[in-house]
Amino acid sequence: MIADGLDGGVIERAADRLAAGDLVAFPTETVYGLGARADDDAATAKIFTLKGRPAAHPLIVHVADRAGADAFTASMPDLAERLVEAFWPGPLTVIVGRRPGVAAAAAGGQSTIGLRCPAHPVAHALLVAAAARGVAGVAAPSANRFGRVSPTTAAHVAGEFGDDLLVLDGGACRLGIESAIVDCTGEWPVLLRPGTLTAARIEAAAGRPLAGATQASPRAPGTLDSHYAPRAKLRLMAGPMLRSALGVLGQEALQLAVYSRSVPSGVATGVRHRRMPARPEQAAHELFAVLRELDGEGVHLIWVEEPPADPEWDGVRDRLRRAAGGL
Repeated sequence: MIADGLDGGVIERAADRLAAGDLVAFPTETVYGLGARADDDAATAKIFTLKGRPAAHPLIVHVADRAGADAFTASMPDLAERLVEAFWPGPLTVIVGRRPGVAAAAAGGQSTIGLRCPAHPVAHALLVAAAARGVAGVAAPSANRFGRVSPTTAAHVAGEFGDDLLVLDGGACRLGIESAIVDCTGEWPVLLRPGTLTAARIEAAAGRPLAGATQASPRAPGTLDSHYAPRAKLRLMAGPMLRSALGVLGQEALQLAVYSRSVPSGVATGVRHRRMPARPEQAAHELFAVLRELDGEGVHLIWVEEPPADPEWDGVRDRLRRAAGGL
């Protein structure tokens, strides 16, 4: 059931549901989340069941403010404090040590936990109302079936789960891809998942360079090789290769879609083409919506032109690579 997220009465009812251990979907500036109270392992288990998500794959806990994070971590490292001060509320998740005995299910059984303070007004209002009911934080992965394309509108969520789930409608998500995730448990920050925040901005706020992930790095959401995938088979291709492949198609290439920054010449009749925006923030905003749209048109193949090598495109490139199965 989709409800107006700007309606105060709807927010209060949604907070009541969370406090009772039920699920609620809500918008953030990145994507829509499927939320449950993070301090209740039985409530959190409902997320894994509904999504079909492995229980060992951790969730991000959303809090209303910096003070809310203290319910889930015994101490916030100085490194995390600097990043939180720079980017909260906003599209950054910090991985820190988990407070013992709290949110074990949300953390996927790890001794660490991911924390984020979203900037979306509907998410903030919901988290504040939930906190007033004793819900310190809300565990919320993207509101879609596990491994599939993340939702950026309320209609996307309803299309995944039907009318039984309460979905707070806050409009289309402003950013469109998930938050950057930075491991702050060591001396050096480690970027586990890129987002719309560039590595340079994260390093400037942290006051030190990013280090590479290792086998000892905590598991983090959205880092599987295959993720964010449409039903259609997606292939990420360099521009010249894409143009060459289109050149050998027959005149009636059916059930193929192309997503590229320029309109290739000589595209065969029947190929669906979507123009990729020239700016990375615009491409991120529409990426998941375009993949869902093409899936809805019944295409079997989606050929995507590789984004530029500029670091500002890292988040979009990461999602496309994983949508293509890590290829």
